[in-house]
Amino acid sequence: MCYFAPMSLQFKYRGKMLTGDDVAFINRLIGENPSDSRWALSKKLCRAWNWVQPNGALKDMVCRGLMLELHRGGHIRLPAKKCCVNNPFVNRKRPAKVTIDQSSVDGKLSEIKPLQFCQVRRTASEKLFNSLIEHYHYLGYCHPVGEQLKYIVYSQQRPIACLAWSSAPRHIGCRDRFIGWSAHSRKEHIHLLAYNTRFLILPWVRIGCLASHILARMAKIVCQDWQAIYRHHIYYLETFVDKQRFAGTCYKAANWIYLGDTTGRGKNDQTNKANRSIKAVWGYPLSKHFRTLLSSEAP
Repeated sequence: MCYFAPMSLQFKYRGKMLTGDDVAFINRLIGENPSDSRWALSKKLCRAWNWVQPNGALKDMVCRGLMLELHRGGHIRLPAKKCCVNNPFVNRKRPAKVTIDQSSVDGKLSEIKPLQFCQVRRTASEKLFNSLIEHYHYLGYCHPVGEQLKYIVYSQQRPIACLAWSSAPRHIGCRDRFIGWSAHSRKEHIHLLAYNTRFLILPWVRIGCLASHILARMAKIVCQDWQAIYRHHIYYLETFVDKQRFAGTCYKAANWIYLGDTTGRGKNDQTNKANRSIKAVWGYPLSKHFRTLLSSEAP
């Protein structure tokens, strides 16, 4: 949503503030490039404003969303669409079921080691990950947004577990109180958190202590991979556990910290009434200085 305050001539879109001068700049950019498509204009605007992700990639998709909101509000006039491109985020098919060996895996943890942790996003194995989550996780597959990594854990070349990580939710009351950051610090440093959106042990795998072992190993691996792929550190991990289904035992055994519960209202609540199940919030600091690193007010 794009908000316009006529007295102050300010816009707010996805956390970015724009003034009337910024809107005038966009109008000049459009006027100076009359043959450019909306896609090309968004690229040029991102470069002009240095609107980039921490890894250097342009935020052109977010930029196009901003320009479209301004266009719909009558503040700028975009060129007509040159073509109707298929949007895979809208026209997304459910991941197809992939046939794999479902024979029982049981016994002791020592008997299935070593485990291989493979980051599979944007690899040939991503379809396998999506399929396993879709068909064996109770929530199914949901395409994450923002920064994200996907892992398949293998034992003797067989997949036994999957984990998904993505950008953290903007506001969680008990987490924010635990970190102790201000609203400004949260806005500036929220990208330094990673959110465990999915954790799946495949149903035919029955190994004692496997889940907590994977979580303990994963904490080090995801930290290193995030730095390599997105060019910035992460200092804190978090997840939600549905209290009607799970006790969070594996997170506790892996030294995660129970912080409290969600309100059950969701991020877009307007009624102040619970409309979904209550989730337990678990956190895992990756540095003993995480509060200082996340709460710094330095620019």
